[in-house]
Amino acid sequence: MLVESVVSAKSIALVASEDASNKIPYLGLGFFPEDFQEGIDLKYIKTHKGLAPILAPSNFDAIPVLRSREAFKIEKTQMPFFRESMLVTERDMLDLERIDREDDPYLKQVLKNIYDDTTTLVRSGEVVPEVMRMQLLSAPSGKPGITISADGVNYTYDYDPTNGYTSSNYLTLSGGSTWDQPTATPLDDINDAKQSLIDRGYAPKYILMNSVTWKYLMKSSQIESVLLTTNAAGTIYKTKAAVKNAIFEATDLEVIVYDKNYKNANGSAEKFYPDNQFTILPEGALGSTMFGVTPEMRSARQVKDVDVALYGKGISVATKPEYGPPYKFTTTASEIVLPSYERMDETYVVVVASSTPSA
Repeated sequence: MLVESVVSAKSIALVASEDASNKIPYLGLGFFPEDFQEGIDLKYIKTHKGLAPILAPSNFDAIPVLRSREAFKIEKTQMPFFRESMLVTERDMLDLERIDREDDPYLKQVLKNIYDDTTTLVRSGEVVPEVMRMQLLSAPSGKPGITISADGVNYTYDYDPTNGYTSSNYLTLSGGSTWDQPTATPLDDINDAKQSLIDRGYAPKYILMNSVTWKYLMKSSQIESVLLTTNAAGTIYKTKAAVKNAIFEATDLEVIVYDKNYKNANGSAEKFYPDNQFTILPEGALGSTMFGVTPEMRSARQVKDVDVALYGKGISVATKPEYGPPYKFTTTASEIVLPSYERMDETYVVVVASSTPSA
């Protein structure tokens, strides 16, 4: 039995799609929906809207005043490329060849292992843009940017080269104001950051954090006071729902706790959104997760009978048999992807502590 008779790029993409449909989607997709473009250059126009100015006064029969346009900036960069392969060996081929009945349970197990390997590549392709989206939202080192390094390949993108975000949309708490201190006033900190955005004409709606930061809020004496004043019985039931409601009553912001993890290049588990900080976000898309044309896609357009399928908006799945010796069957997943961040100015990041709260 030839492996290509039961395993193809299309079948792998289909299995991966069915598997993904049963899982919780990545949070970043809601704020950076996927899109596709030809080529590998990402270009978008970033404008500053802010508050609406007053219409200029005028006299009758006078020539109207010409208004200058809002400043805009064209952002352009080359998108990064990601590609990895997995191999079906000659021993795998022998195992498949000895099976003469498709209902043989051994065949099903061998195919399951092959699909597990290859769909792992596709799922890893989904991890890459989510890492990027969460790095933008969490603004590591004080500014939105992307840094991904593995196997000697380094990609670094600075979305705030003038440090405007760092000076206006980023704050690090210190001293007795950090959320691990009993004197902390987290509701005030949230409202101050929110007001900074409102003063510039923006409309915040969400506050994003992970469960480590959430623990500070569950222990906050300031939030306890809010719960006491809203409870006629004078008792506190500090459930997650009650604390979220108290935060909403005090700030008009909805809390999103995001704890999804991934395996980094070193093989260690890592959180998509980091500990000890939060990000205030508006409603709607903040940018796009933009995919470009991979070499595998281009080959499929130019060469007949190339086995390439598309998973999602831009992850290529390609299979290639080599008839040896030795015989090889390679499955490759690749993508060219980079998020745009047109509404970056409408977000605000606050680092609330440098330590991890106790359980």
